[in-house]
Amino acid sequence: MSVERGFEHAAPPAALPRKLADILRPELASLAAEIVDEIRATIPAYARPLDGPYGKSIRAGVEYAITLFVAQIADPTVSKEQSHEVHHRLGQNEMREGRSLDTLQSAYRVGARVSWRRIMRVGRRSGLSSAVMSQLADAMLAFMDELASVALDGYLEAKARTAGALDTWRRKLLHLILETPPASPKAIAELAQLIGWPVPTEATPVAVCPADGVAPARRHAGLDADILAELDTPDPKLVVPGELGGARLATLQVALPDCRLSIGPCVPLASVADSLRWARNALQLAERGVLTPRPVLRAEEHLATLLVNSDTGLVGTLRHRLFAPLADMTGKQQERLLETLRAWLDSQGNVVEIAERLGVHPQTVRYRMRQLQATFGESLRDPAARFEMELALRAGAAPLPLRYPVSELLPSPRSGGSRPQWTPS
Repeated sequence: MSVERGFEHAAPPAALPRKLADILRPELASLAAEIVDEIRATIPAYARPLDGPYGKSIRAGVEYAITLFVAQIADPTVSKEQSHEVHHRLGQNEMREGRSLDTLQSAYRVGARVSWRRIMRVGRRSGLSSAVMSQLADAMLAFMDELASVALDGYLEAKARTAGALDTWRRKLLHLILETPPASPKAIAELAQLIGWPVPTEATPVAVCPADGVAPARRHAGLDADILAELDTPDPKLVVPGELGGARLATLQVALPDCRLSIGPCVPLASVADSLRWARNALQLAERGVLTPRPVLRAEEHLATLLVNSDTGLVGTLRHRLFAPLADMTGKQQERLLETLRAWLDSQGNVVEIAERLGVHPQTVRYRMRQLQATFGESLRDPAARFEMELALRAGAAPLPLRYPVSELLPSPRSGGSRPQWTPS
């Protein structure tokens, strides 16, 4: 929805003879009064006395309109800004007064009709040609349409700022920012202007997980005004302009008690949907025990874990293929050997360091390493196989129990480099 003032991009009408300004200018005062009287007489909503501030704004709108029209005839480059501001406020006032759009548009139609009647009389009296009269009619109707458009923008802007409507528009803006593929920056900017939301260069999305499973209130009063929120859905979320630093995060935690917050990376607005998806994935991994389920998670601290867990089906297949040699062992044996394998990969084969990591004697590590070597064979010497094993182990929960027959899942032997070595030291 556009809130641009007037028809700045429309082709300007052909220039009218400037002498028309001198002919029409003496009519302005009486024409303004006639338009106001006609509006009050023909539109019941305007029949009340116009003595207060409201009446002054109506009269000012009419006077600015006809004065600007004549001024443009004398000088087509004259500024429209002041008149547009008046009519924009007039549209806002009409909405606040409780009148409908039809009533507002009717008032502009009455103004156009009364103005044309007067122009016809003045034209005949002044002997204007039919060509000039036709040109004048076109210019006057286009001008009134322009001001009606400006007032309409003001009306819609005021309507968008009412309590219920504002929340609806804020949600629409949030959904627009989270669209995939990204919505156009122009569409976001227009809706943001309508509700008075300064468009940031970057933003931080937050996935919210209530501790009790009950969605937070629709819009908590403690949230800062510039935070876009949707909290009463199965996937509560926020978008915070800019970085989400310590002080603001603390405020957010106070506003949303008993909720786990998963914060996506601060990214350009066009990438917020991706960042929110990563934040949600971090929440899911915390629920599965892959990530430590802290009150606040930061997805950017776990990007590698998010990456290797981005396709759980694929990771599961990889685990079963890699660790099929363990299938005939008990769950306890599988767990012990996989723990040792992970420590060996992390320590690059250093027995002492592995023992410290596992809290066991180095001789126990050497025994387990011989078991692993006997179980996995040449795969442990293959850099590609070791990389896949590390991915599978870092993807989270151990793939236990293994049920597939070993004959179906054993990987084909690979040859490769010889480092790290498995010879106990």
